[in-house]
Amino acid sequence: MSYRVTVRRGPKVEHSTHDSLDDALVVVEADARTAPRRGSVEFLSRHYEPGDQVAVRIELKGPRVRVGVDVRGDGEMVAWSGRIRRAVIEPEPGESALAALRRTLHE
Repeated sequence: MSYRVTVRRGPKVEHSTHDSLDDALVVVEADARTAPRRGSVEFLSRHYEPGDQVAVRIELKGPRVRVGVDVRGDGEMVAWSGRIRRAVIEPEPGESALAALRRTLHE
């Protein structure tokens, strides 16, 4: 089985393919942890705070797997699942978004 990781940083898109789910998750976690922060943005007379912006979107696709992590401009991470409609993966108390993503995939 093959798993594909897609990392979107603004207009730049990178793809990588991995043989196992655990290998792909290592890449997802590394890219999420090294995502750059963003400042506030003014666009068409609207103001966007760093927490309102997605700085990096990381998607993981594979057999029966469609999940990802959005890293906000302030560094907050939100794990999600789904293909067309994304559903937020709620972390349990004391759990990070990346740990919630890993937990969901191994259930």
